[in-house]
Amino acid sequence: MRHSALYFGDVMHRRMVPAAHGFRYGVFFLRFRLDRQSALAGPLFSVNRWNLFSFHDKDHGARDGTPLEPWIRALLAQHGLQCADGDIYLQAFPCVLGYVFNPVSFWLCHDRDGRLRAVLSEVSNTFGEHHNYLIAHPDQRPIGAGDWLKARKVFHVSPFFDVKGHYRFRFADSEEHCCFRIDYHGDDGKLLTTALSGRPAALNSRALARAVFGYPLMTLGVVLRIHYHALRLWLKRVPYFTKPFPPAEGTTR
Repeated sequence: MRHSALYFGDVMHRRMVPAAHGFRYGVFFLRFRLDRQSALAGPLFSVNRWNLFSFHDKDHGARDGTPLEPWIRALLAQHGLQCADGDIYLQAFPCVLGYVFNPVSFWLCHDRDGRLRAVLSEVSNTFGEHHNYLIAHPDQRPIGAGDWLKARKVFHVSPFFDVKGHYRFRFADSEEHCCFRIDYHGDDGKLLTTALSGRPAALNSRALARAVFGYPLMTLGVVLRIHYHALRLWLKRVPYFTKPFPPAEGTTR
């Protein structure tokens, strides 16, 4: 696996109830190995400072600028996942012209043989709140491409869904392609299907130029599209749920 890559692909949402609604947009996203974070820096890309593209520690983890690898290693140990003792990759949208919003970022935690053992799904809502779902098999066996893993929903994301039910996660990943699925289920079945997929390219000036010209102001567009589709759901008279207090704990296992 590359130490770092820029992925080009798309994001898909498909709501089933109480009104059908869906979309698919082209996106690009970053993936890098945490212990090689400093190697991201280049003419168009900076770490912890402004550039056309950048990545900032304060946007992830403890969100106070704490170095990311010690933070995630401590979190894994806290939850008894010492089996994830190998390379850890973070997958997220980078900042573009100093702005970024990540609805979900994925921390891919491997063992020393390169097998995926745990995934931290770092979720943000548009109210400035964040919550982590730490995903792993109960017996800590490696996570396969076809495996579905379950987590109870505890965090408010969309005002058009209540905080109840559960998520099912699937992480299909290879050298050539990744497709991460998150399906949301309620008491009566599946309510929403989401997927993020892409193919990797070397993180260099050519790929960054492709990103900026092919997907101009994409990170700002993420937030604008969230509000655009919220308006469409409101016009479809989908029920609206008031935001509750966030969960007391920052991570759900």
